[in-house]
Amino acid sequence: MSQFGLGTPILAPVWDYVWAALTIAFFSIPLALSLWALLDAARRPGWAWALSRRSQVVWIASILCGVLCVVPGMVISLWYLLKVRPAVAGAEAGRFAD
Repeated sequence: MSQFGLGTPILAPVWDYVWAALTIAFFSIPLALSLWALLDAARRPGWAWALSRRSQVVWIASILCGVLCVVPGMVISLWYLLKVRPAVAGAEAGRFAD
């Protein structure tokens, strides 16, 4: 029965692949989040940005600069996705904030 344990030669290579896949997925999260924020900011029309009183150029530049540093990049991307994006999307859909 010990041949089926995790530390045995049978499952050790499989565990190494699983661990490598999990590590790659974990470290890809900041890049994926920044890419999502960047593509979303770029696809919104300029008039929606103007109606929401936000600057598209500033947010795209901020997200691009944030990609270079992991923690500030995550903060910038999350701020955009959670605070700015709903305002711009609302303006695009015809809903205006007071």
